[in-house]
Amino acid sequence: MELRYTDAATAVAPIQSGQRVFIHGSAATPELLVKALQSRHAELKDVELVSITTLGDVQFDQPELRNSFFFNSLFVSAATRAVANSESGDYVPIFLSEIPQLFYRNILTLDAAFIQVSPPDAHGYVSLGTSVDIARAAVNTAKYVVAQVNPNMPRTHGDGFIHISRIHSLVWHEAPLPVVDYSAGVTPAVESIGKHIAALIEDGATLQLGIGTIPDMVLRNLVHHKDLGLHTEMMSDGVIPLIESGVINNSRKRLNAGKTVTSFMTGTEKLYKFVHDNVSIRVMDIGYVNDTSVIRKNPKVAAINSAIEIDLTGQVCADSIGAYQYSGIGGQMDFIRGASLSEGGKPIIALPSVTNKGISRITPFLKEGAGVVTTRGHIHWVVTEYGSVDLFGKNLKQRAKALISLAHPDHREALERAYFDRFVKGK
Repeated sequence: MELRYTDAATAVAPIQSGQRVFIHGSAATPELLVKALQSRHAELKDVELVSITTLGDVQFDQPELRNSFFFNSLFVSAATRAVANSESGDYVPIFLSEIPQLFYRNILTLDAAFIQVSPPDAHGYVSLGTSVDIARAAVNTAKYVVAQVNPNMPRTHGDGFIHISRIHSLVWHEAPLPVVDYSAGVTPAVESIGKHIAALIEDGATLQLGIGTIPDMVLRNLVHHKDLGLHTEMMSDGVIPLIESGVINNSRKRLNAGKTVTSFMTGTEKLYKFVHDNVSIRVMDIGYVNDTSVIRKNPKVAAINSAIEIDLTGQVCADSIGAYQYSGIGGQMDFIRGASLSEGGKPIIALPSVTNKGISRITPFLKEGAGVVTTRGHIHWVVTEYGSVDLFGKNLKQRAKALISLAHPDHREALERAYFDRFVKGK
């Protein structure tokens, strides 16, 4: 099979003004292709870029790019935060599980898709590697597909295989994948939260873990658990010791028994080597992984997600700081709902009681403009460094009292006054 590679400039040359281009995300962000497209800014106008999280050496908020590109983010990340909150970008509020439908139903018709893949095997198949997530749907629907082929991209099993006949242009570029170390920056509060959450998880549970230091700390406290499963939208290095020791063996899962299921992964080079050609790990389309009807079929789903703030009634803001778009809805609601419907499931929202500046994350009211990601009708377990409470079935007064017990001691008096003003004096 003869393969014809071209350079990045030639590969991106067909992109025209007014078109919409998908950019592969997370550790699979095709940096070379993005930069090649951006280098054409003087001749392009109103090119819409669509992506979830992007990593690596890519910049989108540069003055010279503002008239040429509009970044329409499906999940805001550090690289796109500034542009998403400017006139040159925006954010689409959507459950991660439903993003593929934007492509399949031509709500966001894709003129092109830029992806990063592993080298083709003997049969002509490349792998989407670390990020199948929404990229599978993008490749299936885009009119023009450009692949940055990188020998450092792991070949992963699942939904990520693409035959080169579907790819219009191949660009060879060997480079390290972006790395993120979630074990850094652990605080005493995070350590306590990890222990509290681990105490809630039973043997035989199926885990879903969000992004950051808290999920990593939870995993460190699960070394004595037995027969855990993993069905999660993302995974990082923290799962490796538990898989290698057999703590995570997926033996009690009803779906994909014996297999770890994820949709994308971000971590260090150790993780990327661990998943390479590892048949025990299935990297699947996000429409499957985050489907509530799929999640609920596994037993004791423990869904662990984070929050920016939570009000005294249980409303969770996880994607914005007031009106400033910080991240996105992502898969939080997919798994919160899926876990609540799972037999013995536990949906868990975890957050330190205060910000780095000492501001309480448990508040009488969410900030003006803040988005509610998990509603007070969906909330169950809440965990801070001061313990855990289950709000399911509790009335407004009961849940307010329970949440105050999780607040930092410096803020409890103010929260008690807010409770009195709302539920006693106000009546």
